[in-house]
Amino acid sequence: MASGFLQSSLGEVWMPRIMHGGEGSLDRLLPSVSTGLSPRKRTTSQCKSEPPLLRTSKRTIYTAGRPPWYNEHGTQSKEAFVIGLCGGSASGKTTVARKIIEALDVPWVVLLSMDSFYKVLSQDQQILAASNDYNFDHPDAFDFDLLTHTLRKLKQGKSVKIPVYDFTTHGRQKEWKTVYGASVIIFEGIMAFADKELLQLLDMKIFVDTDSDIRLVRRLRRDITERGRDIEGVIKQYNKFVKPAFEQYIEPTMRLADIVVPRGGGNMVAIDLIVQHVHSQLEERKLRWDMAALASAHQAQPLPQTLSVLESTPQVRGMHTIIRNKETSRDEFIFYSKRLMRLLIERALSFLPSQVHIVQTPQGEDYEGRTFHGKRITGVSILRAGETMEPALRAVCKDVRIGKILIQTNQDTGEPELHYLRLPKDISEDHVILMDCTVSTGAAAMMAVRVLLDHDVQEDKILLVSLLMAEMGVHSVAYAFPQVKIITTAVDKKVNDLFHIIPGIGNFGDRYFGTDAPPDWSDEEMDEPSY
Repeated sequence: MASGFLQSSLGEVWMPRIMHGGEGSLDRLLPSVSTGLSPRKRTTSQCKSEPPLLRTSKRTIYTAGRPPWYNEHGTQSKEAFVIGLCGGSASGKTTVARKIIEALDVPWVVLLSMDSFYKVLSQDQQILAASNDYNFDHPDAFDFDLLTHTLRKLKQGKSVKIPVYDFTTHGRQKEWKTVYGASVIIFEGIMAFADKELLQLLDMKIFVDTDSDIRLVRRLRRDITERGRDIEGVIKQYNKFVKPAFEQYIEPTMRLADIVVPRGGGNMVAIDLIVQHVHSQLEERKLRWDMAALASAHQAQPLPQTLSVLESTPQVRGMHTIIRNKETSRDEFIFYSKRLMRLLIERALSFLPSQVHIVQTPQGEDYEGRTFHGKRITGVSILRAGETMEPALRAVCKDVRIGKILIQTNQDTGEPELHYLRLPKDISEDHVILMDCTVSTGAAAMMAVRVLLDHDVQEDKILLVSLLMAEMGVHSVAYAFPQVKIITTAVDKKVNDLFHIIPGIGNFGDRYFGTDAPPDWSDEEMDEPSY
């Protein structure tokens, strides 16, 4: 990805944590257990959410994106498809997972490793781990509560945070990784089938069955070459923890699998069959947006009370006259657009919560004023045109945080597609000003609002600001998200058959940046941003 973006959805995550063996609270476990297990290979949780890219020396072109995962009501109608991968240590689970991802060839796939959810060791447990005497493979070694909560939220389309486990200290790092935007989730781990609640979240269960001798050879090679252990220590650990764990906790769960894959990642016949099934499931879950139906759904309806339109003073009307005029030069278009943006942002700020605040003037007198009543204000621009509103927000909000969402229209389906996003940390606690210069159908704005809600931003803390909106777009957003405040400088009544605002303003991004619009431009199409 371009260096200007840090996708809040993921990256590579390591996390293991461990607990000593012995009897624990195992009532949630399917196979009855009594003894401990052993350490396992460190794998990573990662996400293939990055869409296909075409890179040139000067540009990064996004060629695929995530289509809507919600309906016209703004709610998610289909959950992510979850594949559970179970098998013994060094059976090839991660290899199978990666080959499935490669064969699926679809964006927005998450690989979630159970190693991310090991528990943190106490000092005594760390001493045992250092001498290879700690049982890493016992069910008590995993934080099943956190794991179940995380997988459930991810399946529901929510943004989640995954702990980063430090294998050296056997603890979690301070910074956690954020994962978001999964259409398919591949969850792998030695205990992937051991918990009743986890099993209920899995749409497909795969057991990777590899000969025990092969698994032992793989462990020997890995632990000796990668971890500097001696052969006697590895064999001792295998006999003491790994083999008993497999026989007691892992192998019995094979009966729960929908598919058993012998020979692991080398079994391409099984992987092809799995991929075919997943493709068919994704096709069944695919949403079909009817843009024409969306356009006619709210005809003749009064404008919602959540809409606030800037007063049409002679000054505002005059600026609209200039920027709507097709003969206006680019310099004048930019100048008067910026003036309107400043007025629009100031108007939006008046809807933020405030409280009484008394200060003392230089004359020693008290003045009863007001101050912002909230934690933070964050601006989020819908690229590319929404980015032009950022200077106006920065000019009136000191040290405001800025996030970006890249949404483009699929020319074949007419649907918006999410390509990339960068959101500030802990945005869930903020009041968010969502910026887009024009809103015609409201499809892109709805997707951006849905992204914010998936990151736990409260709906009533979102303010959508736009220089120009069509009535259709206003109704679409207000119907789906009735608590979102909508602020604009003008509302035009119509959109044409191509969903362009009428009379409109043209393609704002092209007029502002001086680029040429394609013949079938759309007001809401977000082109490649400048980095």
